[in-house]
Amino acid sequence: METNNEGKFLGYRRHDGKVGVRNHVLILPTITCATQAAKQITELVHGTVSFIHQHGCAQVGVDYEQTFRTYVGLGINPNVYGVVVLGLGCETHQARSVASEIAKTGKRVETVSIQDYGGTLSAIAEGAKAATKLVQEASSQMREWCDFSELIIGTECGGSDACSGLSANPAVGVVSDMIVEKGGTAILAETTELIGAEHLLAKRAKNERVAKRVYEIINAMENRSILMGVDIRTGNPSPGNIKGGLSSLEEKSLGAANKAGKSQLNEIIDYAEAPTEKGLVWMDTPGHDIEQLTGMVAGGAQVVLFTSGRGTPTGSPIAPVIKISTNTPMFERMSENMDLDAGSIIDGKETVEDVGKRIFDEIGMVCSGKLTKAEILKQHDFGIWRIGPTF
Repeated sequence: METNNEGKFLGYRRHDGKVGVRNHVLILPTITCATQAAKQITELVHGTVSFIHQHGCAQVGVDYEQTFRTYVGLGINPNVYGVVVLGLGCETHQARSVASEIAKTGKRVETVSIQDYGGTLSAIAEGAKAATKLVQEASSQMREWCDFSELIIGTECGGSDACSGLSANPAVGVVSDMIVEKGGTAILAETTELIGAEHLLAKRAKNERVAKRVYEIINAMENRSILMGVDIRTGNPSPGNIKGGLSSLEEKSLGAANKAGKSQLNEIIDYAEAPTEKGLVWMDTPGHDIEQLTGMVAGGAQVVLFTSGRGTPTGSPIAPVIKISTNTPMFERMSENMDLDAGSIIDGKETVEDVGKRIFDEIGMVCSGKLTKAEILKQHDFGIWRIGPTF
């Protein structure tokens, strides 16, 4: 794989100036009723991706707005060349409305409605025709040298263990700082799993407004469980976390916060929002692995670093997910899912900085086209954080 050691990678330059590391055509179903048709289009047309979900109708207020924002964010992610927006026709989240927002970026968009085309088979045929045209266009675009300053890196941890805060998470923190130093953006997420470490992040806030927001979103997350009459700590740490050696949510949070490195916290954004500033950014997401992953990708992340102590197959249909193990025994046991091993830190064979540099080099290769294990296995996970009831 040809890469450059001077902070460059081979990416795809888009019409709006942003840079993608993949060149997908996305079949975007705006309603759960259209997801199976979307899946069948991807089976027919090489170069397309899609996802199964349960959203898109009977949603109102801020819940509607968040789901709509997520759909649009996925469509405008730089890793997507063009989009076929597939709707049923009568749903709350109208396909034409989503397509209209995506088209504002100059991206190629086609819209297909199952009801308008007379049923599933006709809609699949029309969607496949549109997708075929977009894939052929996408295939003519060549990669070019791009700078790391144009990257948004998502960071998350799942299936954490006692090694997470000692090996993989601090190593990702080193990478986060390297990306920030090169003018790029690193996203910290999973608000649930930062409870107990908020004071450390607030001290690094750019200003008082950002520091105040740190405590506001932590309190809001805890209050959600209180309103339900439950203790958030009954579900976090999870049984796997406890088996892996974590004793409390606060201990887990102190380890998770290490993914943020030492950079200044410049901004806090809502779920699936795009950062307005470069540097370290915190996205308010739940701790659910797939929901936070979807949110960061909808926010523009072109690649995601995912640390795990217990092991995970998690991936995204749009962004490559680099999986990093916190301990070597798990890496060897789940090598078909994990990309890199940070257990060498625990074994005393490498420093945190050594592993951070190794992860950074891997980002360059993945952004230039190297496939991650999740991509090879077609692990297209997807889930939107619902914040309201279905009506």
